[in-house]
Amino acid sequence: MLGLTTPQLPLFDPRAAGADFAVRRSARARRMTLRVYPGGRVEITVPTGVRPATVEDFVARHREWIDARVAELKTHPQPQHQPLPGNVFLQALDADWQVRYVARRRPGVRAVGARELEVYGDPAQAAGARRMLRQWLTIEARAGLEPWLTRLAADGGFDYERLQLRRQRTRWGSCSRAGTISLNVCLLFQPPAVVRYLMLHELCHTRQMNHSARFWRLVASHEPDYRVLDRELTHGWRHVPGWVYG
Repeated sequence: MLGLTTPQLPLFDPRAAGADFAVRRSARARRMTLRVYPGGRVEITVPTGVRPATVEDFVARHREWIDARVAELKTHPQPQHQPLPGNVFLQALDADWQVRYVARRRPGVRAVGARELEVYGDPAQAAGARRMLRQWLTIEARAGLEPWLTRLAADGGFDYERLQLRRQRTRWGSCSRAGTISLNVCLLFQPPAVVRYLMLHELCHTRQMNHSARFWRLVASHEPDYRVLDRELTHGWRHVPGWVYG
């Protein structure tokens, strides 16, 4: 979505602003947007040609929201400070996996039971174990989310070209003009109703590539409670364990 961009540039002194701000200029952006990453870093996407004073005014008008999101996401546990999980609960699929770590020379991950997972590798290298868990998470996302999206598309009469799965820090999903829907594997940690809403949201973009009133009427026709679910998704990062990010 960001298209061709310049490198990130510091906008404010982080010590003065209370957060780490960065500007990303995008040739494809039509308006300024804000994203807050886990850990509290703030990124502002800016269309080409927008003046710095306009960006500062935009940030000032959204200061209260920014401060609240930074406070929330700064408390998100970072992977290097978090022990390896003994279980992984995929709320979207109502699946609770027990995890066992086995010392072996070759790293890997394998399901050994209905809800049991073995992670292989050097027990002293937690980063390697987290990497194996992330690979497994993507496989589970493909197995669980793709059939779900296919069913929703068929039920709603939507057509999309293909599904991409990504592990992103700031976006739950997107839809390209070519009909490619991208879903964040972290949706597996969200409540089923929220996941369903996000999928319907992206499917509606196959007909309306905007957030116009017409788009939201289309969303409402498939999910009347979309406002509540959208707000819940805004805070969905609190459900995602720290090992997913690092």
